Amino acid sequence: MNAMPPASRAILDRLRLPVCVAPMFLVSGPAIVVAARRAGIMGSFPTPNTRSLEQLDAWMREISSYDAPGPWAVNLITHSTNTRLKDDLEIVARYRPPVVITALGSPRPAIELVHSYGGIVIGDVVNIALAKKAVDAGADGLACICAGAGGHTGYLSPFAFLSGVRAFFKGIVIVGGGIGDGAGIAGAIAAGADMVYMGTRFIPTEESLAEPDFKTMVAECGIDDVIVSAAVTGTPASWLKPSIRRFGWNPDKLPDRPEKLYDVAGEVPKRWKEIWSAGQSLVGAHAVEPLSTIVDTLEQEYRTALRRMDRARETAK
Repeated sequence: MNAMPPASRAILDRLRLPVCVAPMFLVSGPAIVVAARRAGIMGSFPTPNTRSLEQLDAWMREISSYDAPGPWAVNLITHSTNTRLKDDLEIVARYRPPVVITALGSPRPAIELVHSYGGIVIGDVVNIALAKKAVDAGADGLACICAGAGGHTGYLSPFAFLSGVRAFFKGIVIVGGGIGDGAGIAGAIAAGADMVYMGTRFIPTEESLAEPDFKTMVAECGIDDVIVSAAVTGTPASWLKPSIRRFGWNPDKLPDRPEKLYDVAGEVPKRWKEIWSAGQSLVGAHAVEPLSTIVDTLEQEYRTALRRMDRARETAK
């Protein structure tokens, strides 16, 4: 790919800030997606947050009905164990989200459909090998999940990951992992990203589906309260130690890795619901706030960081 396609450029041009509210399991719903769109950033949610096809249809109908500046995205689990994927794709075809993000599997199942209505597909990846596979499958963009991310996390430095991806890919690149303020956004853009994923920073918002205790825990915890383990879902993910203890497990001696299973048509395992995930960017969250307030703060921080970069450039002349 020699240049960014017009459909991808159009997504970026709609953004007030180069930020996507990351799709968060049991946290992202219509309210947070709509609030993000109204604030001028991209909102998203994962289809496993809906427990039925009827609910998924209702959510997508609600989100798509708003005329808001920011784009929106739906996150599909394309792992082979997700038996609901075909049905989810039929609903995607009905509401035509401008962006579809695929995770835990190849983006290939979504490519033809999404391209048929002019949308773009972004593959969620954690290393260079998976990034190349996603590009070969036809993905328009990559969401590079790095060390420090919440949920199913990565392990690479964002700077090294971005450098490696930009050596072969010119499309949209989103980077996520430990980015919780405007300076982090500016740093990611300077390093080669087009957008950033921010999830944890938006957990303690009035619009998120997170339980009140979860929001409070994120606001009160620090980096040392986050642990990475595959014990909950079978894939390495970032978890809050206090929620692990409350569940009855010892964070220092977690159970063996369970078998991977991402069947959104089934019952959500109790441990998935009661052990809460957050990334290292929780250091920027101190209270429960409206999403719009956080975006205003991020914009101020981002512009301050850009001015610092301008001064540094002038000094280097």
